[in-house]
Amino acid sequence: MKLKGRKIYKGVAEGEALVTREGISFYGGVDPDTGKVVEVGHELEGQSLAGKILAFPTGKGSTVGSYTLYRMKKNNLAPAAIVNEKIDTIIAVGCIISEIPCVDKIDVAELKTGQKMVVNGSEGTVEVK
Repeated sequence: MKLKGRKIYKGVAEGEALVTREGISFYGGVDPDTGKVVEVGHELEGQSLAGKILAFPTGKGSTVGSYTLYRMKKNNLAPAAIVNEKIDTIIAVGCIISEIPCVDKIDVAELKTGQKMVVNGSEGTVEVK
């Protein structure tokens, strides 16, 4: 299955999907030193985002979240790619400054954790293998 979305940041990443139906706040909701979701009660609480194709509806929270993504990238704990339904400026800026391939306008309800995916930010596509 190949889904067509909108290009946010270039590059290609392949990996295992980690999908949530909840928004993610990188500032306060994710620990940049472990790469794990720390937001209490979040569907992904305790799970590592490192190297995953992270799919979620949209971001939430403070603009500092962009820099949290950047810090995760510098710590080699960032997602390999990000897929959103509707990107917000915090996630977009975070992907751009961290050079994380990103695509939006994808219905994340069609995706499942554990699926192998290829995200092509240069073409705006998400391929489920």
